[in-house]
Amino acid sequence: MGIRKETIEGILWSLPYLAIFTVFLVWPAVRGLYMSLHTYPNKFDLSQTEWVGLQNYVELFQDPVFWNAMEGTFLFVGISVPLLVVLGLVMALGVNKNVAGKRTLRAIYFSPYVLTVAVVTLVWAQMYSTSFGLVNYYLGFIMENPPGWLTSANLVMPALAFMTVWWLVGFNFVIFLAARQSIPERLYEAAQLDGAYGWRAFKDITLPQMRNSVVFVVMVQFILQFQVFAQPYVMTQGGPQDSSDTLVYYLYRSAFSQQQFGYGAAMGYVLVAILIVIAIINFKVIGDSND
Repeated sequence: MGIRKETIEGILWSLPYLAIFTVFLVWPAVRGLYMSLHTYPNKFDLSQTEWVGLQNYVELFQDPVFWNAMEGTFLFVGISVPLLVVLGLVMALGVNKNVAGKRTLRAIYFSPYVLTVAVVTLVWAQMYSTSFGLVNYYLGFIMENPPGWLTSANLVMPALAFMTVWWLVGFNFVIFLAARQSIPERLYEAAQLDGAYGWRAFKDITLPQMRNSVVFVVMVQFILQFQVFAQPYVMTQGGPQDSSDTLVYYLYRSAFSQQQFGYGAAMGYVLVAILIVIAIINFKVIGDSND
């Protein structure tokens, strides 16, 4: 009887969350799947639908613009995620030492993360300006013709990725710093008795002890950076020549600019599938690390 009462109480306490979860997550997910299997002939009346089955998905995988956006997204992720993880870890390990002004350094490292994406993109658009930007101003001292960061098809995505690293690395820094400070110092003292210093101590103690935090940060950053939207939207509008186009930006254009709601919904589910695969891989790594 007691168990049954506890079960009922647990369900009752969970109902508010379950209601919000259903309204704001489950129902939109079901509705989005429904939309991906239909087209909308009348753009002003979404109640008029036409069943097309998997046709939106077929057209999507035959769309060269989609594959270009996919390539741009993978390039952005491939540049930004390793830098976000490695720099965040290096910064955390450096500040953890007894260096002068480490409290100030912590504040400086984390401060860009509190800015909104609109502020960051507008500031860095001026920084990258070919005519009066600070980046090219200082590069002008060492080269005659500094590049156009946002106008070069080869440089625009690395430029957006570097800006993103500057903006978001503070989050990883805080996670890694907390993980490093949770490692008992007696482990390093014991290792020093065996002559383990520097790289060996990092490899044998620091990295294994911080492994779960590293995998968590990698997973979070993969998910976040695959959804990159505001940077190309504000700074480049996907240009030049669609070289900074991304999946979410193309989804936005398809669904809201061109009002191809079913096509955009199908693209969203492809993105969800990619993120699920990444999450499964990372959870597998986490599970292995706990064995």
